[in-house]
Amino acid sequence: MAATKIYGRGDTEVRALNGLNIGFEQGRFTAIMGPSGSGKSTLMHCMAALDNLTEGQVLIGDTDLGTLNDRELTLLRRNRVGFVFQAYNLVPTLSARENITLPINLAGRQPDNGWFETVITAVGLGDRLSHRPSELSGGQQQRVAVSRALVGKPEIIFADEPTGNLDSRTGSEILEFMRRAVDSLGQTIVMVTHDPMAASHADRAVFLVDGAIHGELVDPSADRVLDYMKDLGD
Repeated sequence: MAATKIYGRGDTEVRALNGLNIGFEQGRFTAIMGPSGSGKSTLMHCMAALDNLTEGQVLIGDTDLGTLNDRELTLLRRNRVGFVFQAYNLVPTLSARENITLPINLAGRQPDNGWFETVITAVGLGDRLSHRPSELSGGQQQRVAVSRALVGKPEIIFADEPTGNLDSRTGSEILEFMRRAVDSLGQTIVMVTHDPMAASHADRAVFLVDGAIHGELVDPSADRVLDYMKDLGD
């Protein structure tokens, strides 16, 4: 069933998602793009079990999110989904290491030390693990946030404008790491972005307009994305 999300009713009704069908392959990096108000963030929130559809289904693997109760949704978000946001959402009193392992600890699990070292090496945080967020640059804090999402070995990571608060060089480094996480670590990433350069790191870019799929580009370059966005009027 196609995904629909409606806010309000009557004269104030807004169809944030309007009969949308989309799938995301394992081990692939997808960018979701579109004009303001196109439904990008709503789609991500519904896919990540942070909001509910009005009609339709969201599946993660074989699990239909609409069949889960609040506790089961909490466990799914904790154990099977990773999140990276524009705001780093780090706990200021914890070290980088403690922030990275926090979701695993809250789930009552121990980190896989080998995997932890793989992620930390890949993101280049080895000499910063004892530092608190206030002792890290913005780019380093976002590396901690990306590492936190990866260390739990989630089935899928949702990233909402992950480089929005970073300068272009640092943002590019974060995106290159996310690209390596897909290529070398087998991660699945879905990223909402308005930035053609960010989208160029993805395997495909999907474009939304008025809550529906307008089209997509495979192996997008920044120039092709920019041309497509111009045609959408963004």
